[in-house]
Formats: sequence, C-alpha cells, structure tokens
Amino acid sequence: MKRIKTLAVAATMLLAGCGTLGTGSTGSATGDILSAVLNEVLYGGTITNVITSVIGAQKVTAQNLIGTWRYANPGCAFTSDQLLAKAGGEVVAAQIKSKLQPYYQQVGINNSNTGITFNQDGTYSATIGGKPMQGRWTFDESNCKIQLQGLLLNMNCYAKRNANGIAILFEAKKLLTVLQTLSALSGNSNIQAIGQISNSYDGVRIGFDFQ
Repeated sequence: MKRIKTLAVAATMLLAGCGTLGTGSTGSATGDILSAVLNEVLYGGTITNVITSVIGAQKVTAQNLIGTWRYANPGCAFTSDQLLAKAGGEVVAAQIKSKLQPYYQQVGINNSNTGITFNQDGTYSATIGGKPMQGRWTFDESNCKIQLQGLLLNMNCYAKRNANGIAILFEAKKLLTVLQTLSALSGNSNIQAIGQISNSYDGVRIGFDFQ
C-alpha cells in the first residue's frame, strides 16, 4: 500500500508539471509525453523511473568517484524530484541531453579528449575538449558536492551515479566558465546556447556523463 501511495504522489507531481514543460511542445505533445512517463511509473515496476535524473536520489560516496572516467554523453539532472516533475519528468531530462549534444560536438567535446581521474590521494586530473586541468578535490557526501581546486579554476560541481558510471554536473554559469576558461570560447555562440538551454529550467544542472 505504501508503494502504491508513493506512485500516486509521483503521478500527481508529473501531472502538475503539465503546463510548465519548457520545450516549446504543443499541449497535445506534452500530454503524450506525460502519459508515457505515467505509464512507466504506474506499470513499469519501480518509482526510480522518475528519479534517476535527480541529484542525491542515489547515495554517492567519495570511493565511488575514485578512478578514471571517459566522456560518454552530455549530463543533466535536477536538484529535486519536485523540480524534475515540474519540468515534465524523466523524458524532459533526456530531451535536455539531446539538445546539448550538437553544441558539445561543435565545441569539440568527445570521448577521446574529455575525461577525469579522481585519485585516492585527493588529487585529480582532467581534460575537457583536450584542454588539461588538475588540482585537488574534496567531496561532501551530504549534498553530493565536489570541490575542485586548481591553478586555473576553483569550482563546485555535483556527482550523480548513473547505470554505467557517474555524472559530473555544474550550475550553468559554472560550466560556461569552465568551457570559456579552458577553450577561449567566450564569444562562441555554441557556448551561449548551452547556457540558454539550461536557463529554461529551474534547478537543472548540466555537465558530463562519464563511463
């Protein structure tokens, strides 16, 4: 019974977001998307179908981050399940990633030149679009926040577990700062487009899915 109530709450949250889908879809298209999400929630067997794109939905430890990770796809997650539901659910999170993909490609981000290594001794090294950065890292498990300290940049980002790896996610302005600092692309229209996509949604964090 408790599980059924939980599913019902999730369904209500998704329906509440019906009028706030910020993707330019028609009302009919929005209804189709939400119907698909609700069917998956109610009949797919698990509530995790609607919270896999929420930071903190799954526990992440510092030990989970240790290792070398290679870029797989654009990353996207919301800071709460309420904001995910308001945006339109898991389907919309996937749509944001899809929208980011061509812009990432155009600024030169791919599997061969983008990755990060977290070392056990608290140091890290990374390349983004082939541009190197390194320094020290700490992780706050209570809010999934990583602090990266280096010569070029000091910044905070967020970690999320994925089915095949991890996601490292930033507030939109922080990600733009990283890309601009490392790539000297401050006037690049593709960089600005990345920021505009993320600014269309409350509580979204964007970055990289790593495997």
